Amino acid sequence: MKAIDCGRRAAPEPSAPRGLVFDIKRYAIHDGPGIRTTIYLKGCPLECAWCHNPEGQLGVPEIIFWTGRCIQCGACLEVCPEDGDLDAAHCRRCGRCVQICPAGAREMAGRWMGVREVMAEIGQDRVFYDSSAGGVTFSGGEPLQQPEFLAALLRACQEEEIHTAVDTCGFAAPSAFDQVSPDTDLFLYDLKLMDDAAHRHYTGVSNRLILENLRRLAHRGAAVTVRVPVIPGISDDAGNLDAIGRFVASLGAVNQVDLLPYHRMAADKYGRLHRKYRIPATEPPSTERMEQLAEGLRQWGIAVTIGG
Repeated sequence: MKAIDCGRRAAPEPSAPRGLVFDIKRYAIHDGPGIRTTIYLKGCPLECAWCHNPEGQLGVPEIIFWTGRCIQCGACLEVCPEDGDLDAAHCRRCGRCVQICPAGAREMAGRWMGVREVMAEIGQDRVFYDSSAGGVTFSGGEPLQQPEFLAALLRACQEEEIHTAVDTCGFAAPSAFDQVSPDTDLFLYDLKLMDDAAHRHYTGVSNRLILENLRRLAHRGAAVTVRVPVIPGISDDAGNLDAIGRFVASLGAVNQVDLLPYHRMAADKYGRLHRKYRIPATEPPSTERMEQLAEGLRQWGIAVTIGG
């Protein structure tokens, strides 16, 4: 099994708790109940072939290059400490090219933030939570890669009586779940592939820890919604969905599954990060296919929703 830390976890700051955030999405309606603010924390131990947030995988700031915006002015070459070598393998991620670019062709993904800074952003949306029974969702990447920062944010939200959700792949130390569980109102928990070999192939890690952590949460009576990404040709076969249904039904405490249809909206991000997209030919599942899969899961006595 790949080590849980695996060298990708965001580095702690001297003024902890601080954390690395790569996006804040307002008016989110698919990340838990009501209208929500979703805070995306950087760093993930998985490398899913279909990942729709590749800029959240590495636990360090990195530069996104928007080719279509570039005006070929050469300003970035002049300030680069690598003598104009902008290849991703040599990039120091200093951000000088981002600051100098007049066209906004270079963008820094990831900035260090303190709890108060994040809470100030969250506070701007408070009126939406109150009117819709919404709240804040912490996603990624994998938010449990930064457990101290996540725990501090969750506590701060609870002090403000804001509903909290943690969107997790489940691949984290049990102690990280112990740290955040008291202040988490809802876990949005990914189950991708039940076959361990297939899980290793498509995500880079075993699913054993993921399944065990979900069992522990269910045993404690935590509120959990299981989320299943439906990737045609990878996770949508009857055997995988049947195994997921059997496993979720065996937990007893978990009775809600969200089926999340694959989409291609993130494919272009890989080129901007100088990475290869592993499943370029995959097409989104049809509405009819999603309904068929949902009906199969319902045979296990599980409430199933298509989409988040």
